Amino acid sequence: MRDQPIVLILDDRERLVRSAPAVHRLQELCRIIALDTPIHQATDADLADVTVLLPIRERTRLDRAVLDRLPGLELVVQTGGHAYHADLESLTARGIPLSLMRHATAVTRAMPELTLMLAIACARRLREAQAVLEGPSWRVPPGRTLAGRRVGILGMGRHGQQAARAFRAIGMDVVAWARTPSDTRPVDVDGWCVPRIGLEELLGTSDVVSIHLRLSEESAGLIGPAELASMKRGAILVNTARGAVVDEKALASALDEGHLGAAGLDVFTAEPLAPESPLRSMPNVVLTPHIGWQVKEVFEEFAALGTAQIEAWLDRRLPRAQLANPDVQVPVSSRGGLEP
Repeated sequence: MRDQPIVLILDDRERLVRSAPAVHRLQELCRIIALDTPIHQATDADLADVTVLLPIRERTRLDRAVLDRLPGLELVVQTGGHAYHADLESLTARGIPLSLMRHATAVTRAMPELTLMLAIACARRLREAQAVLEGPSWRVPPGRTLAGRRVGILGMGRHGQQAARAFRAIGMDVVAWARTPSDTRPVDVDGWCVPRIGLEELLGTSDVVSIHLRLSEESAGLIGPAELASMKRGAILVNTARGAVVDEKALASALDEGHLGAAGLDVFTAEPLAPESPLRSMPNVVLTPHIGWQVKEVFEEFAALGTAQIEAWLDRRLPRAQLANPDVQVPVSSRGGLEP
């Protein structure tokens, strides 16, 4: 049906969203198309009649140049809880709401698993051990256990709390960052109290520092040269949050000089990680290509949440609380809308 809204799915390389049962249900209301190439390679004809954009990743920048090629766009439904990649000013000016999936639960389960995996891989010197397999000697470098050691959590939101549970399960002493020096009340995690301490003390006493912060003006560059130098010698840094929280150049220096023992990184300031980055070749660095959220259950949940939000918009009941631009004024003539 030509008058059906057209939903364009972006970056569904695994084809798990388009094949999900929820999206099949949505086909009764909308025409679903999926773009397997970057959006800048699409023709104007491919994009002219798109009504709803459903990006599966944040790597496609929704800047003015892209938005101008979508003259019929009326809604963006973005996986995840952030819109760093989107020109919210342009979207708002055009009356286009950007709805987020802030309450996905599968991601919250998947992220701490990767966090713990990276910490253990660093402690057991996995990358060096894998290199030993290439030779005949099998002289494996000794690792260390994490049980009985301290982990400092930066960011005690949903992901940070789940990571705290995982680290506690293997016998680690868990502390959290007190962002405000005067507020040192412990964090209640299911009746278990996690002490909060200042950043300097956390960095100086933790054997593992695990980052779970949203990217903001406060967190961008938070872990710079001075903070890395203040970390406990031989400590492990794990970042599964946002690459820009850490100064990558300073991190590479701290690792190369031997002050830090290792780093486990799933996120980077620029993705993909540049081929010339020294982090790629360091034996004490374990890298993964931003896979913290990439499990089948997450794709299926994104499909279900995205479908529910599009259905709500078509019924003119999409909550403003879910929007990255809640002040947007949706044109009366649009196909869908927000809560009255």
